Amino acid sequence: MDRRVRRTRQAILEAFVGLLAEKDFEHITMNEIADRANVNRGTVYLHYIDKFDLLDQCIDTHLAQLLGDCLPGGATHHPTKAAIQHIFEYLEQHAFLYKTLLVNKGIPAFRNRLMDVMLRILREYIDESGIDRTMNKEVSAQFLASAVIGVLEWWITQSMPYSTTDTVEQIWSLLEGMRVVPAPSH
Repeated sequence: MDRRVRRTRQAILEAFVGLLAEKDFEHITMNEIADRANVNRGTVYLHYIDKFDLLDQCIDTHLAQLLGDCLPGGATHHPTKAAIQHIFEYLEQHAFLYKTLLVNKGIPAFRNRLMDVMLRILREYIDESGIDRTMNKEVSAQFLASAVIGVLEWWITQSMPYSTTDTVEQIWSLLEGMRVVPAPSH
């Protein structure tokens, strides 16, 4: 992709995220996005069909960055303490962006897509790990994904009240106690 096109797209995405931090998605107009990005409206429409397309591409871009940076093995990466630590550190470094995507009531799509990724990872992990086979796999995956995403969302929206290390230690201890991850060998 041409460097100028990349810069223009980045300016539009940053303008969009900035507006999302200020107002609900449904109240944002393409004119506001263009003004904030310092481009004309036609330029925005060259790159995005409408604000819904912009939202989808924004979510895709930032979810891909999160997963690409934190789970180099992709969505088939198994949960490890180090991977969870890396995710929380990444979110801490990009807190404004992810808090904006999680908090804006007009866009539950980001949380939903994050949940879908977590569910795929957990379903595969449950299949391969031999976790209690008497438990329903789907109920287990839904429960664990909801718990982890819920804590992550709470941690971000509450301005990270505990350090990444303390939060990850607590999550990992809970997962060990539930026998979801192997307990440390002594």
